[in-house]
This record gives sequence, C-alpha cells and structure tokens, in this order.
Amino acid sequence: MAAAVALAACAGPTGNARVDAAEASGDGTLRIGLILDNTGRQDFLNPPQLAAAKLAVKEINAAGGHKGKPVELLPESIGTDTAAQAKDLVAAKADVVIGPTDSSRAAGAIDVLSRAKVALISPANTAPGLSSYKSGGYYFRTAAADIAQASVLVKLAQDGGAKTLAVVHEEGDYGKDVSVAVSAAAKAAGLGTSVDAEFKAGQAQQAAAAAKAASPDAVVLVARDGAQGAIAELNNAGLSGKKLILSDGAVNQYGDGLGSKALDGARGVLPGTFPSAHFQAELVAVDPGLKDMAFAAETYDAVNLAALAAAAAEDDAGTSIASKLVAVSGGTAAGTGAPSGEAAACKSYQECVAALRAGKRPDYDGASGPINFDSNGDVTAAAYMVYSYGPDNNAEMTGSETARSAGS
Repeated sequence: MAAAVALAACAGPTGNARVDAAEASGDGTLRIGLILDNTGRQDFLNPPQLAAAKLAVKEINAAGGHKGKPVELLPESIGTDTAAQAKDLVAAKADVVIGPTDSSRAAGAIDVLSRAKVALISPANTAPGLSSYKSGGYYFRTAAADIAQASVLVKLAQDGGAKTLAVVHEEGDYGKDVSVAVSAAAKAAGLGTSVDAEFKAGQAQQAAAAAKAASPDAVVLVARDGAQGAIAELNNAGLSGKKLILSDGAVNQYGDGLGSKALDGARGVLPGTFPSAHFQAELVAVDPGLKDMAFAAETYDAVNLAALAAAAAEDDAGTSIASKLVAVSGGTAAGTGAPSGEAAACKSYQECVAALRAGKRPDYDGASGPINFDSNGDVTAAAYMVYSYGPDNNAEMTGSETARSAGS
C-alpha cells in the first residue's frame, strides 16, 4: 500500500548490507517476525499475511528448517506504531521481519531494524520514495512501486487502439507520481499525451472538462479516494466506457453507484497475480476462516526468500540475510557484476535449497511471480491483473500483464 513517506531517515548503519560481504554472526536459530499494522477498515489485510507466513514457515520446516533446526515465527501483534513493534521484535531476537503494509509506516520500522541490523521485507509497500530511503541496505519489498503500473496502463490504451491519451489524476503523491510515469511511458510508446489534469477528491469537474477539450482517444484515471466522483464527472463530460483506463487505486466494484453502463468496456489493473486454487486451499487449511488473499502471495515469497538467503549464507543473522537476498531472488545489484554460478529457477524453498546443495545459484520465482531484486531492494518484474468492466459497472479479471524496469 502506498502513502506519503518522509525521506529523512534517522542515522542508520553505514555501508550497504545488500552488497557488502557479511561475516557469520547468527546464533543458529532463524527467527522471523511480522509487523501487522492494519486496524479499523483495513484489518482484513492482516489474516492473509499471517496465514501466508505460517504456511511458508511450515513448509520450510518440513524441508529441514535452517541448518537442521526449526525456523521460528515469532508471535504476532497488531498496531499502527511500527517503531514500537520493531523494537519488540529486536528484543525477541528477530533476524528478519516481514512488513509493514502501509508505506507511511515503513520509515519507523526501517529506522529501528536497520540500526539493529535486522533485514526487513515488506509484502505491500508501494510508495516510490522508499526506493531511496536510507536503510543501510536492510530494506526490501516484494511489492512493486506504484509507478511500475504506468507501462501497463499505456499498453491497455494502445491495445484499445488509442493514439492519444489524456491523464486525469487526483492530487497527492500517488496521483502525481503515477501520472508523471504514465506520461513518460506514453511518450516512450509513441503515444501523444494531450493533457494531464489534476483534481481534488470530490472536485473533478474542471479536470474532466479539460480532458474532454483535448479530444483524446483514451483517458487514464489515476485516483483513489476521489475515483468514483471523477468517473461520474468524466461520464458527464462524455468520456465513459471503453475510453477509460483505471489505475489500481481506482479499480473497484462500483455497481449502481455509477450511472448505467458508465464503465462498460473500461479496463483497469490490480497488482499481483490471482492465487492458484492450490495456493488458496493451502492458505485456507492454515486459516479456515480466511476470506481475503490480499498480499498473501507477496508475504509467502518474502518468508521463503528470507529463509533461502539464510541458507545461501549458511547463517541466520540479519546482515547475512540482507547480503544474499538479491542473489537468491535472481536479481543483480548495480556495480557488482554478473552473479556467479549457474542459475537454477525454482518455485519453492525445498526446490531452491536442493539447487544450493547442487552448487547452483537459486533464482526464486514464487507465488507472486518473478522477484529479481535490484540495488534498491525493489522487484524488477511486476505482475498485474487486468480487469474489464461490464454494463453493470462491475469488473472481472480478464488477463494479466508484466511490467519490467529498464534493463531487466
């Protein structure tokens, strides 16, 4: 999840744990902590992450654990003070922590954990600014930054025959960052961007009028809270249905909340891949009451990658884990050259550990797809589900796309 994030980090460790050599300093037991920071209306996001972490640890231990000892999943707590949660996990001797969900709370966790030399992998942070946050190389995320969707949004417009497009975005970091990325992606794809109009939630009439005046073939709407009102105003301006491309924050089941056929033929994206029936069944076996799968795949992959990094380092310390995460994800860090060893694609902890024992370099492609961490701890391949709207203004998944960063 994205939110505004301050970029002024507290003083953390020097160096870059993602690429620096690490000396073994673990105590022989790999301990994994969770930061669950969803409360109120967002609390439905906690159970799938917890179930996925439990499932991954169960499978890792069934495959022999870490160096023959069971991996420990530390008891979870729920709260919005991620710094306090991080301190508690440091006290509990966590080697790696999975979380948080909300980008705006990432800084508090990063600052505490990086000083303690504990690796942190978020399954849900998407704020672009976190790519450059000073973590000493201890921060990673299995979710793509919001701007990764830009090339997919432009492709959807092209697939619909558009030669020109207008961008209408909600004010705030999310709207601005994604709209700039969409304009850049459109230029790279040879599409003309006729206008980029900003609006405040509930006040989209002027932006819709600007889009109409530009006579675009398609309109990309980048919005969250103000999405429904913006769609209504675009409809009033004669821009509806298949002309509309919706960013991930704007995709919702609108139904009769909008006028008849307002979104008929419109398309949009959501990050990630739809969980396989097998993966869903395994999660429900862990938590029979599970009703949502949000961020489950990304959490599952984060836990597996952490354990694989520890296996590759033959050490459970956070510094050792951080130093091996890029390699076991199949990624490459700038300035380090090509990874050594024959790569072996693998989809589970057991399969990847077998590759390690065979003297190969595991390239983990998990439940959320390829990871391939880069120098910032970001994924370089991002999977998106494409949703199409029918005349009832409700969407269903109709395809998938993959966005890749330059050079990946």
